Amino acid sequence: MGEKSDTMLANKRMQAKGKASVKRLETTKKATAFQRKWFQGLRERVEKGEPLAFVNADVPQEIFRAMDIPYIVNQWWSSLCSAKQMSSYYLGLINDNGYRKDLCRYCSLSLASAFDPEPENGPWGGLPKPTVAVTRLTCDSQAKIFELWSRKFGVPFYPLENTVPRAIPDNWWQKAPRQWEDLFEPHRLDFMVEDFKGLIRFLETHTGKVFSETKFKEIMNLVNQQAYYNQLTRDLIAQTSPSPVSISDIVPAVMVPQWQRGTQWAVDIARSLYEEVKDLVTCGEAVCQNENVRLMWLGRGLWFNLGFYQHFERKYGAVFLWSIYLGLAADAYARYGEDPLRTLTSRFVGMEDMLHMPPWNSDWYIKEAKKNKIDGVVHLISDSCTQSAGGTYFIKKAFEKAGIPLLQLHADPVDARGWDESAMISKLDEFITDRIGVKPL
Repeated sequence: MGEKSDTMLANKRMQAKGKASVKRLETTKKATAFQRKWFQGLRERVEKGEPLAFVNADVPQEIFRAMDIPYIVNQWWSSLCSAKQMSSYYLGLINDNGYRKDLCRYCSLSLASAFDPEPENGPWGGLPKPTVAVTRLTCDSQAKIFELWSRKFGVPFYPLENTVPRAIPDNWWQKAPRQWEDLFEPHRLDFMVEDFKGLIRFLETHTGKVFSETKFKEIMNLVNQQAYYNQLTRDLIAQTSPSPVSISDIVPAVMVPQWQRGTQWAVDIARSLYEEVKDLVTCGEAVCQNENVRLMWLGRGLWFNLGFYQHFERKYGAVFLWSIYLGLAADAYARYGEDPLRTLTSRFVGMEDMLHMPPWNSDWYIKEAKKNKIDGVVHLISDSCTQSAGGTYFIKKAFEKAGIPLLQLHADPVDARGWDESAMISKLDEFITDRIGVKPL
């Protein structure tokens, strides 16, 4: 590659349209620093010959941890690439290789990064070559994306099945921790237990690692402890006005330990987050002392532009204080049961329902909005993702019925190419001033 081509490639990599958020919490800084150090250690382990799994977010990562198999989560890698302003470059590569532009970018960004002729220049040294790939068939795209991804790297691929409910429960968040056998229907759990057993056999065959039930039980206990502190943090933010934190503070501090769940470090960082937020409340600290608007950000994080939210704090005293990340970490993960593997299946069998299937998700959103005294909701919809776009009509109707203003924004959470900053700010300005009724400070 010539000098001119090298320069063009470097310029494409550095193209950016977003801005980073200001990290106000020490816990957030610690979590981010830890994740980078962890990734460096993972790269070293892989270079020495250890296996590596590449998995989707809804794959039971607790199994991999119980087998001491390092793993990288598809959506985490996508969010990192986007936050490092490399999504435009990677997605341009996959389009240049003949793939259509309306692919689900959130799930295919990792596949796109595999087309980089210089992968070592990727975030934090680039993605190491995996040993296996695992996803769940929660949408029509997942199987094909992971199949193509596994072909690209020449590694075996295990698809986990997904089931759907036949009944609609009331208040699933109250029943999930201990009444999950009734909540999720026994036939669904039976099926997933066998599927998880098949995954364990697949991993033992292709990695040489052995599943430890003793370690697995310890991991399940640690995840419950982590969920406990997430519940305390969520409840504390909900009841405190003005809000001590925003989602720009909270999301990294919640999601990094979620990818490390089942470890003592993840429990400790969840405890640290709660204690730091509690100290802020005790001292009377707030994101905006003159808080005028409490906002809910519905949908995935705007990973390439996490600083976007903070503009409205300065202009209106409007705080985005709720996201699905802390909400789910508080309500969707705690599970208690005698059979650890069956208990684990209950953590994942309904995850798709909770996130993307009305009224499972819409009932929960309304509950959380009322709990957090939300004045308005901004719903990010990615039209390329069937999971994100599905059910939006019913979600809108649910908020209308509850009397809570909602704005639907159509944009991609990782693809900066179609983002129009001024247009999006204008839409939110109009929403806050005209729909919620708050003027600029």
